[in-house]
Amino acid sequence: MLKKSIQIKNAAAMQKFAAQMAREIVAQPFDEHAKVIALVGDLGAGKTTFAQGLLRELGVKRRVISPTFLIIRPYSLLVTRTRYSRVFHIDCYRLNNSDELLSLGFKEILKNPQHIVLIEWPELIKKYLPKDTRWVKIEHPEKGMHRLVRLIG
Repeated sequence: MLKKSIQIKNAAAMQKFAAQMAREIVAQPFDEHAKVIALVGDLGAGKTTFAQGLLRELGVKRRVISPTFLIIRPYSLLVTRTRYSRVFHIDCYRLNNSDELLSLGFKEILKNPQHIVLIEWPELIKKYLPKDTRWVKIEHPEKGMHRLVRLIG
């Protein structure tokens, strides 16, 4: 399992880092299921900023905001930009239990290898995530914009 730590100095650097991860993902062959990125971090750590950078790199033009109240926010991708068809940005923060996400079609989303799934607050649904999920832990050890990003997987 790959482990790596990177220091991120500001929001623009976080988005640039996420864009690089998007390019790496689309360069890989399809798996048997969706590509999943689990974003771990406190409120305000930069999870949505990461999602914005990744989605912009994949060609999403519309405004990217946290799906906190919707739980799942889908984004269609242009076939001229990538072989993937959709990105699902999921926020588990408001879930009372993992069954709520299952009732929203989460297992079906995961089954499609042309999907990319970004999950904020994935700890609640860890048991449903594929073993090859990429974990991105975002920490801010000091006050200010500095972040430490730890990649696992």
